[in-house]
Amino acid sequence: MNKRRNILLIEPGYKNKYPPIGLMKIATYHRMLGDNVIFHKGEIKDLIVNHIFENCLEKLKEISSNIRWYKIQDLIKKYIITHNSKVFDDIIEFAEEEIKGLNGHTALIQLWLQHYSDYYRKKKYIGDFYFDRIYVTTLFTFYWKITVKTINDSKLLVKDINDIKVGGVMATVLSDDLENETGIKPHKGLLDKPGVFDNNDIIIDELPLDYSILDEIDYKYPENNAYYGYMTRGCIRKCSFCAVWKIEPKFNPYISLKDKIAITKKKYGDQRNLLLLDNNVLASRQFPQIIEEIKECGFIKGAKFIEPNYLDIAVNNLQEGINDKAYIKKSFEQLQYLLNRLKGSKQQEFYSLLKENNLLNLETATKESVIHIYPKIKNIYEKYRNKAPKTRYVDFNQGVDARLITEEKMKLLSEIPIKPLRIAFDSISYKDIYVKSIKLAAKYDIKNLSNYLLYNEKDKPEELYERLEINVLLSEELKINIYSFPMKFHPINGEKYLNRDYLGKHWNRKYIRAIQTILNATKGKIGTGVSFFYKAFGKNIEEYKELLIMPETYILHRFFFEEIGFTNKWRNDFYNLSIKQQEKALEIIKANDFNNVINFTKSKVVHSFIEEHYSISRDEINNPKSKIYKLKKEYDSQRKKHTRLQFAQADTQPKIAKEYILPTMKGKN
Repeated sequence: MNKRRNILLIEPGYKNKYPPIGLMKIATYHRMLGDNVIFHKGEIKDLIVNHIFENCLEKLKEISSNIRWYKIQDLIKKYIITHNSKVFDDIIEFAEEEIKGLNGHTALIQLWLQHYSDYYRKKKYIGDFYFDRIYVTTLFTFYWKITVKTINDSKLLVKDINDIKVGGVMATVLSDDLENETGIKPHKGLLDKPGVFDNNDIIIDELPLDYSILDEIDYKYPENNAYYGYMTRGCIRKCSFCAVWKIEPKFNPYISLKDKIAITKKKYGDQRNLLLLDNNVLASRQFPQIIEEIKECGFIKGAKFIEPNYLDIAVNNLQEGINDKAYIKKSFEQLQYLLNRLKGSKQQEFYSLLKENNLLNLETATKESVIHIYPKIKNIYEKYRNKAPKTRYVDFNQGVDARLITEEKMKLLSEIPIKPLRIAFDSISYKDIYVKSIKLAAKYDIKNLSNYLLYNEKDKPEELYERLEINVLLSEELKINIYSFPMKFHPINGEKYLNRDYLGKHWNRKYIRAIQTILNATKGKIGTGVSFFYKAFGKNIEEYKELLIMPETYILHRFFFEEIGFTNKWRNDFYNLSIKQQEKALEIIKANDFNNVINFTKSKVVHSFIEEHYSISRDEINNPKSKIYKLKKEYDSQRKKHTRLQFAQADTQPKIAKEYILPTMKGKN
């Protein structure tokens, strides 16, 4: 009989919206083989510290089981990492308060804490804490440093680095570079062949996802209640800014999802939305069949979702022995949810029941206690759980290709609850095709649209403005919502693929900073509202170009600097420079380097202009000792008074409120 292997799945600690589908399939694969699977997101150091803490906790419990050590787990971990005497004193102080005296056990506590601190700091755990195999997923190339560190740190947890398997986007696109940096040869592309990692006939890429691993970690993916998958693979295009044709070189026009959705629903519960990661679904000749299957899976227009009984699912999976760590955590969360839903005597009775079974804290919760308590609370949980119907959505997350949109295809898309419909608008050269596609969407009552607008590649800065304006004007004309997400281009290969400061031919550092500053104020997206857009980006190309060279703080705190006259003075000062002085000033501005002005020009007039307007930093605005800080505080105070006055007037003058106050508030947002 084959030995049960210990498998570690790792996603580096970057922030990302969607869970690691590849690792979820690998988790299913190894559970099929009877292996133990652990999922970790974040630094390897945290995984090691948590492991050492668990061992230390067992020893501390042996000293005194009456002390609630789990309440100071952060302190204990801090001591393990730092060996700090002050932290030790805090631990002892807590322990003494818990049992009113340690009865001479202080020295023994110190002994074990020091032992595990030495164990960590001197890396004595190497050799004791091994996994049989580790899988590390990789995402975008701009996560290079954190990904390389994660891979290299994981070497501490295997005997042979050949037991570390690295895959994903970066692993495919930058495979040679990653191998040079880590010594590990990455897996390139998909897991679409049998026997990739072991001698068997299983094709990992065709397996359903293991959703349970997502409940093992504290990180919550923003999109965490959906069926994830593909109904096509690959793309017929080979865009210079895209890696799909390298990762998925062969276009597969149709992949059925029905069976996988059925398995997921039975094992992990129904999911609200359907998130499809197809890269060019409209390129499939079987697109009508794809839409039909989506509808058969319950995603028709107007479809509603009611949450399944999460506690029932968790307990069933605990009884089946499926991922105890995940489902103890899931059960605990649902018990806390129920406790908060109950009121009065019912809440007190339930609290007492949880306390009696050590289920008031996750650290003391056990599989046995959850299973024991469930029959007593099953009916009350079913009564109080959330059953409010929610609208379902389908999202072709990677977008659809405007060049392939036809009236027939748009009609098919309108038959499913698609929200949003994502249509890329990466070049102004696609203007006519794009506008036609948006108007078709509106014709078929698809009112929520989204797109990414690539900039900093071959485009000119004014072309970004033009594309954004097209979206805003179309939204108003067609009475629809188009949300635009400008995305800065970074090379994915070649000499500059790791250069986060890469500049396209027509761009410079100041233009990039200006766009990013505007997007900071709009939280990265541009929505509907013509007046808001014209205020944010300028009411025409000339104002937009002026904004691009405006001091960063003047952009960020637009209304303040306009109100106190700084913006107008900057504008007058610039246009009062001679042509030659303007050229030198622009050279400095576009370089976005205001600390080495002397290297650009000896002109005292230019130096004075730059010093007066471009030396006001964000730190200065937040510094209570600075003059600009005091002006800002006074401005904010006056603005609050004005806002209160507006609302006071609104109580007696509703017509004025509607015409004046609401547009003002909309502008602020």
